[in-house]
Amino acid sequence: MTTPWGEIDLSRFPEDPRDRLRAWDASDSYLLRHLAEEGVALTGSVVVVGDRWGALATALAAHRPTQITDSFLSQEATRLNLARAGVEPGAVSLLTTQDPPPERVDVLLVRVPKSLALLEDQLLRLAPAVHEETVVIGTGMVKEIHTSTLQLFERILGPTRTSLARQKARLIFCTPDPSLVRPANPWPYRYALPDGIGAASGGTVVNHAGVFCADRLDIGTRFLLRHLPDGPRGGRVVDLGCGNGVVGTAVALADPDAEVLFVDESFQAIASAEATYRANGVPGHAEFRVGDGLAGVAPGSADLVLNNPPFHSHQATTDATAWRMFTGAKRALRPGGELWVIGNRHLGYHVKLKRLFGNSELVASDRKFVLLKAVKQG
Repeated sequence: MTTPWGEIDLSRFPEDPRDRLRAWDASDSYLLRHLAEEGVALTGSVVVVGDRWGALATALAAHRPTQITDSFLSQEATRLNLARAGVEPGAVSLLTTQDPPPERVDVLLVRVPKSLALLEDQLLRLAPAVHEETVVIGTGMVKEIHTSTLQLFERILGPTRTSLARQKARLIFCTPDPSLVRPANPWPYRYALPDGIGAASGGTVVNHAGVFCADRLDIGTRFLLRHLPDGPRGGRVVDLGCGNGVVGTAVALADPDAEVLFVDESFQAIASAEATYRANGVPGHAEFRVGDGLAGVAPGSADLVLNNPPFHSHQATTDATAWRMFTGAKRALRPGGELWVIGNRHLGYHVKLKRLFGNSELVASDRKFVLLKAVKQG
């Protein structure tokens, strides 16, 4: 990536030589050019929110910024990219969206996230640290910045305007207004589950901002909950890519002897999963892990893996995440252990499962979804 201060070598995490997706885009470049061309003083407390793969934090490392991200993968990419650039350890503070934000912010740079709810939550959390002299600049691709995006900045921080578009990217300029009366933060959000979905019927879901389906049960998860396997009593079950944790919680409610592992790369998701689990008073044992799928989970330690894999990485459509989840599940399962996958019909997951496990069985289907089972052979 070419920056006003030289070139930096960046990669996504985990690194994959076959992956042609870049670790930055035109919105990152546009923001960095603006900072240099306009001579923005990057002094005091510089905070970078939503930096997807560490491009901004790495380029601005000399100013000792604080990065705030919801993504474990983004945070790991940032660590690797900083090390590759020769940045001294500790020069960039790495915080998650669940950590307390800095008490004072002098420069706030926001990479607009896909989730408007996550943007709302982060702006509300950071607003008390922003003062009238704070420089606030957002950035994103044109297709990511909507009227509702600008209205959030204006409602929470102050008057907001946008730049002209360059290479399909746009900047957001916000002038903080300390006298602004801000709304209360509505996150996390709680709602009741419907009836007719098995053990979780009528239960409670707790969703932190940015977690999939914040105010209702999505139809894919509903379909999975109606067809959950009986499974071995007291076995180790993994809710892989757990989101708000409703699937793993349903397993625990149906079998209090089960040991449930909730895994997601989103810090918001794991906070939601633990809150959902606690809200339903499940008596069993559970573990909550932020990470890259099942990396770090002992081989042969799981009896059952339940998975609803994403098929997007930010704005890009890709099956790379699903493939990593499937290969991780095969390694983590004991012989005879099962991977259950829910997905849209058109994604063709049965082909990948047959290639990896040597088998794939259709458990249930409707016009939109298929529920597949693959068994790890001895």
